[in-house]
Amino acid sequence: MVLPRTPEPELMDGVDQVEAYAAADFEASDQAMVERLADFCGGRVGAQLVDLGCGPGNISFRLARRWPEARVLGLDGAPRMLAVAEERLAAEPALAGRLRFEQALLPLPEPTPLAGCFTTVVSKSLLHHLHDPLALWRTVAQLAAPGALVLVQDLRRPPSADAVEALVAASMVDAPEVLRRDYRASLHAAFTPEEVVEQLRQAGLAGLEVVSLDEAHLEVRGRLP
Repeated sequence: MVLPRTPEPELMDGVDQVEAYAAADFEASDQAMVERLADFCGGRVGAQLVDLGCGPGNISFRLARRWPEARVLGLDGAPRMLAVAEERLAAEPALAGRLRFEQALLPLPEPTPLAGCFTTVVSKSLLHHLHDPLALWRTVAQLAAPGALVLVQDLRRPPSADAVEALVAASMVDAPEVLRRDYRASLHAAFTPEEVVEQLRQAGLAGLEVVSLDEAHLEVRGRLP
């Protein structure tokens, strides 16, 4: 029997959550995602990048530093998370004008001036938060320019509650309780690779590839027509 999905709150905007995630060290996994993007596209991401569900901007900043010729937009629905991102941006003036953040909930309204603007669309750890996963995939299709690159990484739901607890115990040994709590909830809220394949089919993005990275993570990647 497959572990049923248990949705969690869509926004992470509690004071304890924002403080914990802003202080947490995700450098290795965040940088690894940026390097996977570089390998996947041969280093050519185009002129306009968007980071969906950017949180405090971890990936957005890395994209802007890695590709100084590109402009990067970080979108998130949580005001406190974006406040941290803006504070970080103020401390890194060299990125001013190339990196910006906006508050937005998915799906974006139609019409939007952002439609078809982005040569690369990335997202990390947003999908499992959404009550309607098609909100992400329809936004990807909405914002992507023809031929755009897509790279989405997220959690994958384990097969059982025992497997969830094993992952929490193994991955969160020294983490504060708020991170352990949220990680457990996120694993229960995550999707299986098979469910993501079906989501992409429904959104008209069946050409994107879904791969399992490890027992707790999956990746969606590809180039749109």
